[in-house]
Amino acid sequence: MKTTLKKAQQGFTLIELMIVVAIIGILASVAMPAYQTYIQKAKFSEVILATTIYKVNVESCAQMNAAVTDTSIPAICAPATTTPAFTATANTATLVVTASTGVITATATAAAGGYTYVLTPTMSNGRVNWVTSGTCLAAGVCSSS
Repeated sequence: MKTTLKKAQQGFTLIELMIVVAIIGILASVAMPAYQTYIQKAKFSEVILATTIYKVNVESCAQMNAAVTDTSIPAICAPATTTPAFTATANTATLVVTASTGVITATATAAAGGYTYVLTPTMSNGRVNWVTSGTCLAAGVCSSS
């Protein structure tokens, strides 16, 4: 009697490989937009960080010169809000502090989306509160807090 040996399967079939490639393609098409948003937020974080020194200047001046009952930044703080001079960076094109109100407006470069980031200070109980506005909110690259 003759016995036949079954040959064990080795490797993958073409259809199995095509299914795997299709799944990887679908995952990549979903991941790329999310990754681009992450990159945009990372670049815009430099714009937000650039405003920090100016926020500190406005806050410290207001803390030293405002009465507890004041609801706006004191006019005496105008010189403090304009220093130090801003130098453009790879992601921050402009940064302007309105001397009379302490409003900080930063604009991102095209590489960072070209969005604006506006911080408006208000006084309440001797404390400076910042209200965020600008085109960065609608784009989702900055938060309103």
